[in-house]
Amino acid sequence: MTTKSTKLPGLGTQYDISTRAGRHISVVAHQDGRRFLGFYDPEDPDSCQATVPLDRDEAESLADILAPGESPKLGTCEMEIDLVTVRIPVSGKSPYSDALLGDTRARTRTGASIVAVLRRTGAVPSPAPDFRLEAGDTLVAVGTREGVDELTRIISGT
Repeated sequence: MTTKSTKLPGLGTQYDISTRAGRHISVVAHQDGRRFLGFYDPEDPDSCQATVPLDRDEAESLADILAPGESPKLGTCEMEIDLVTVRIPVSGKSPYSDALLGDTRARTRTGASIVAVLRRTGAVPSPAPDFRLEAGDTLVAVGTREGVDELTRIISGT
């Protein structure tokens, strides 16, 4: 069995578990307490077959079932600001597929910041304006709900 954790800037942490039987399970632990379980195809470890979203209470109940006894409590930071974090896919139809990140002018146009780019090969935290986007990338953006919604429209080209 192997485990690996990957920080997801602005989101939380992703924990990947490969079982002795060759199965790949992923848990994305969001900073706000939500969790997503991901189940992967043993023949294609990059292909997620299904995800199960869990709120804080559901995640705690599942943890109690899987590991009876005291389970560690993950701390969260509650702030009185109205910011959201979203993941924005870059499709092959996006006007920014194969373009520089700076070409999006995301912060200037929407007030939202792209804080990371998730790629099959790994996460790129704090990408520079000269970072070249590719189809299949996922942008991690932080901003107001209106700002990230507008950024999503811009990146998708709609």
